[in-house]
Amino acid sequence: MIFKIPVESDAYREDSDFVISQIIGILDNRKYMGDDKIIINTNLVSGLPLENINKIAGPMIEAWAGEVFAGIRGNGNNEYNLINVEAQERLGMADIILQFKKSGRVLTGNVDVKATADDILNSGKGPNITSFARIRTAYVTDPDFMFIILSIKHQVYSERNKTTGLVDGIMEIVDYHAYDLKFISDSDINYNPALGTGQIQIKDIHYVTYQYRTTWEMCQLLDQKYLHSSRRNIDDFYREAKRNKWIKN
Repeated sequence: MIFKIPVESDAYREDSDFVISQIIGILDNRKYMGDDKIIINTNLVSGLPLENINKIAGPMIEAWAGEVFAGIRGNGNNEYNLINVEAQERLGMADIILQFKKSGRVLTGNVDVKATADDILNSGKGPNITSFARIRTAYVTDPDFMFIILSIKHQVYSERNKTTGLVDGIMEIVDYHAYDLKFISDSDINYNPALGTGQIQIKDIHYVTYQYRTTWEMCQLLDQKYLHSSRRNIDDFYREAKRNKWIKN
């Protein structure tokens, strides 16, 4: 097979670090301001069923993050140089697209928000990130494609509302980290063949290490993960490579 070899820009690593630092800076500011809670008002006298709260946490945290970034973007002269925020459809590869201005250029971060519960053991520990074929194609189409995993850890507790007498559920953001998928170490990335072309997973999102690599090296790593699966073989790979135009022949 004659592969299409993506070549990223020389500034990619610096750009990735910039986008991640801006994202963390925005969240740090929101936490410093004390606006790091989602309050859920219900008519349940006993409050929310905490043992099942992780089932609705993902969409809630994702919506909170989207509003945080949109609020910053609303200020045209914001210190983070955030110029555009776009929420994506539920089945899109990313949840939020963020665009920052840096030295006259526009940098785009495709952000996948992952929520984990601080007080539920193993909650969201090894999440599905995206499909093998989808991310492999994105890297070939755009060698500077930046896919950021934003891990947000939350804690849920109940508090009686003095006005209504009912119990409010409070979802508090307690920690967060952001990673560029392209730089996550080999040992931290899993491949699960169960769905479609297979899902790329993070083994433990709470403990991620970095390993800097080029876009082409990332494509090769993804290919190795795919081919080392007991359910995949070279014929399967060739079919995907032809369908998604990863090869020239």
